[in-house]
Amino acid sequence: MANVEVSLKETMTSIEGTLGVALVDYTSGMALGTLGGSKDLDLAVAAAGNTDVIRAKVRAMEMLGLDDEIEDLLITLGNQYHLIRLLKGRGSSGLFLYVVLNKANSNLAMARHQLKRIESALEL
Repeated sequence: MANVEVSLKETMTSIEGTLGVALVDYTSGMALGTLGGSKDLDLAVAAAGNTDVIRAKVRAMEMLGLDDEIEDLLITLGNQYHLIRLLKGRGSSGLFLYVVLNKANSNLAMARHQLKRIESALEL
């Protein structure tokens, strides 16, 4: 089992093209931990903004009467992928991993696979 710091480091090193990662509480919008980022990529601001994205999708699913769960959300930009993985494990309700990938040198399918593996090892 890995703690938050180990999981963030694992994400940065095992997923090719990772520019930044955050573990976020989407009930509050607060990042519980971040790693990476840059002056152009403020992970704390992105965490809060993506909290609104998740809340909107959950509301839309409720209005549609969908009895299902969100696995992940993908936002594709010109040069980046923003991947949001909602955590399902014990003690992780209301949390998500947010990963920013460089589109030019990342493999989206492998990133999703690695995030699922990292999620399963995360102990909160």
